[in-house]
Amino acid sequence: MLCALEREVGLKVKMKTSSSSEKSKLDRKMVEKNRRMRMKSLCFKLSSLIPANHFRGTRDIISQQDQLDYAASYITQLKENIEKLKIRKEQAVGLENGSNTMDTMMFGSRLPVFDLRDFGSSIEVIVVSGLQKSFMVYEIISILEEEGAEVVSASFSTVGDKVFHTVHAQVKISRVGVETTRVCQRLQELIN
Repeated sequence: MLCALEREVGLKVKMKTSSSSEKSKLDRKMVEKNRRMRMKSLCFKLSSLIPANHFRGTRDIISQQDQLDYAASYITQLKENIEKLKIRKEQAVGLENGSNTMDTMMFGSRLPVFDLRDFGSSIEVIVVSGLQKSFMVYEIISILEEEGAEVVSASFSTVGDKVFHTVHAQVKISRVGVETTRVCQRLQELIN
């Protein structure tokens, strides 16, 4: 009887180990299936981030390996573009911080300067000044309006130690027009 009991316990232990190994196989299969599904969705997401013009052919019929290759080449291209832009930025900053020969050539030796462009029915005034010499843009607008122009837009931008003011105006009455020589004279008085 003891022998029969030992056989029965042995069978139960064998069944338990075989069912646990089958369960672990199923777990591994499920884990692998989930991993493949996750990788597929990540590859699809990566592929969707690449512009369509970077692919040769359509995105739908390209293999997953080709999509990954296109993504790698696109990333390489972006890195190269970033490096080129960094070099251009360093050159621009070097010019800005370096000698002011470029500034002298463009603006003369003293700031502020202005440029008035007459386009017939519209006028554009560009004033370049340094940060230390400030004046009010409303003064430019007042001069233009007093001389018969209506200001359409005014903007400014700061680049390095220079401030660029741009004012666009239109002629109020086309028959009368705007006396640009008088506007130039008054702007010159304002700036000096």
